[in-house]
Amino acid sequence: MLNSAADRLAVWGDPIAHSRSPQLHEAAYGVLGLDWSYGRRRVGVSRFRARLDELDERWRGLSLTMPLKGVAHAAAVDHDLHARATGAVNTLLLDADGPRGFNTDVGGLVDALHDEGVRGATSARLIGGGATATSALVALAELGARVVEVALRRPEAAGALVGLGRHYDIDVRPIPLDGAATDVPVTIAALPGDARLDDEAARRLAGCGGLLLDVVYGTWPTPLAESWSRTGGHAVSGLGMLLHQAVRQVRVFTTGSADEPLHDEETVLSAMRSALVGD
Repeated sequence: MLNSAADRLAVWGDPIAHSRSPQLHEAAYGVLGLDWSYGRRRVGVSRFRARLDELDERWRGLSLTMPLKGVAHAAAVDHDLHARATGAVNTLLLDADGPRGFNTDVGGLVDALHDEGVRGATSARLIGGGATATSALVALAELGARVVEVALRRPEAAGALVGLGRHYDIDVRPIPLDGAATDVPVTIAALPGDARLDDEAARRLAGCGGLLLDVVYGTWPTPLAESWSRTGGHAVSGLGMLLHQAVRQVRVFTTGSADEPLHDEETVLSAMRSALVGD
């Protein structure tokens, strides 16, 4: 059972100085009238378990960014549906029975695509692999995707995504980064912000990729987004995903569920959006 007096929260990761989570969460709790603190801490994989064990009953929960989503999944004693499917946890709710793990990135991606008018897509493309790509694949499944190309430097490394696709009845088709040829309505890029593609690969991806949602938000535009713009395509950063996954984290920390809407959630969302863009 969660300690009702617990009022401490933080985001952990390495690096962490760039994180916008404190602004987002502080804005939300201000609207909700909750006098909770939300900080940030640089924590790597090797020290995660020890740091987690140091937390006392004052702590309500944690947001986790890279590279901690896998070790957070391992530390959780219970997982929501999205965390179980992806093997990634970006939210830990700390209660007496042990940490409960959630993956709010999936819902954040779905909501961000809804904001861009994407309500459904039978085909799509992912660029890159890793924890964010697994969340992106589940998000695309929830949008109705049945065929998803996965563009990787090493297509043979897509085995986990292929297996996850089978679970959701999605035909995952690994291709090299310069192998894109089929038109798709939406592309999700899960590459590091400084990742650079050769010009031909970027041109091919942009030329048949539809809307680009690039999960990067700290360094914008990314080289890939610039390629999209040169082809006349539309590219959006990961700020929308960041906003909506944070709303779901606030739900977890206040209600215990990522799916239980907040009281007056539109007002909370508006305050968080203003904090994010500086209005």
